[in-house]
Amino acid sequence: MLVGLGDSVTAGFGARKGYSYFNRLVKNTADEFPELDQVCLTSVFSNLQFTNLSISGSTSSEVPARQLHFLPTNAPDVFGVVVMTTGGNDIIHNYGRTPPREEAMYGASRDEAKPWVENFGRRLESTLVQIESRFPGGCEIFLANIFDPTDGLGDAERAGLPAWKDSMQILDAYNAVIGRAAETHANIHVVDMRGAFLGHGIHCTQFWRGNFDWHDPHYWYFTNLEDPNERGYDVIRRLFLLEMAKNKARFK
Repeated sequence: MLVGLGDSVTAGFGARKGYSYFNRLVKNTADEFPELDQVCLTSVFSNLQFTNLSISGSTSSEVPARQLHFLPTNAPDVFGVVVMTTGGNDIIHNYGRTPPREEAMYGASRDEAKPWVENFGRRLESTLVQIESRFPGGCEIFLANIFDPTDGLGDAERAGLPAWKDSMQILDAYNAVIGRAAETHANIHVVDMRGAFLGHGIHCTQFWRGNFDWHDPHYWYFTNLEDPNERGYDVIRRLFLLEMAKNKARFK
């Protein structure tokens, strides 16, 4: 059973039907890249079932509150493969239009955000435990970290958002929480979206930057800045597949 949880990245906001990373994990598109033809989970698991419970715009507390309610406890002969993106909306909302608060912390200082980051860690741990409880036959959880459309510079004002001095420190703190989750659960694996997307944000054409991608100097984000475009979704699909392949010995 493949399950999608989290925010708009897993929901596929900005992609045509069938072109989100979740859809392409399940089944190849008609115009698939030749090197990925038949490289999908349907080709590997003959009895694959799938459900995508993610909701665009959801924050980390809304995953257990609004999504896990629809994930029943499965039979012991069902093995779970869970893919999740969460935490990004906690950071970027409300784009500086309101004073920073928990799960809408844009503009917060590092000190102001510290208890909110700690609470994120507790929420994430609780969410992961709840997911595991839905699969008595076992599950593997693939949890993406949070990408950065400023390519590591933290200058979102260049994309029309208010300047935010401590944005990179808060992003790093959230990603550290995600990394620690994988360290404490053998069945949780981090998918490094942040690392893969560096050099493909608002500075993607600046060849003098250290993370400039000479082989693919293109923009991987949608027009709203916080979601991928279809090229980005293709990359995320590949990242999840690579992480799954690396841990294939854990699949029953």
